[in-house]
Amino acid sequence: MVETLSIAVIGAPGVGKTSIIRQFIYNDFSEVYTPTRSRYVYRPAVILNGNMYELKILDVPPISSFPSSSSQEWLDLRCRGVRNANAYILVYDICCVESFEYVKMIRQQIVEHREGSSSEVPILVVGSKRDLQRQRFTPRRAVSVLVKKTWKCGYVECSAKFNWHVILLFKELLGIAVSRGMRQNHTSIRLQGALQRNRCAIM
Repeated sequence: MVETLSIAVIGAPGVGKTSIIRQFIYNDFSEVYTPTRSRYVYRPAVILNGNMYELKILDVPPISSFPSSSSQEWLDLRCRGVRNANAYILVYDICCVESFEYVKMIRQQIVEHREGSSSEVPILVVGSKRDLQRQRFTPRRAVSVLVKKTWKCGYVECSAKFNWHVILLFKELLGIAVSRGMRQNHTSIRLQGALQRNRCAIM
């Protein structure tokens, strides 16, 4: 039986959430911005050390806040499945400080409202649009130190446009999940590439 890992991808409007997901799954990037207005689910498969897992990737539209209760989650169609996700990818635009403030708010709300021990929930903060790094609002190191040392989250920067570090960020997230004991003991994770046709990544 194939095990499922649910990953919620959350971020402010226009940060590139959908572009990152589609680059990972389809090796595809569009220059045309289309706002995410409803929750969409992608189901690629990955192989970790010979074991296959199905990823349930939730492309979450911009939400005003992380649902504080199960009832609030089910009242808003955009939030369905967000509270019970196995892991979170919080995306911000490295050129937009407001998008980082949004991620900061959502992360804090996950810590406060997530059922069970929030410290066990893998959270990866992703700085998108690395190809525009000359326009970034603050040096990479400043954000990396805050996220890793203070928030205790993973941190990766990527460019969906040039497919730079896109696969790496999913590898990083799964690495965090494994290290926190969410799945059986995998001593190593090796990612060799995404197979576009059957949407399967070998790790």
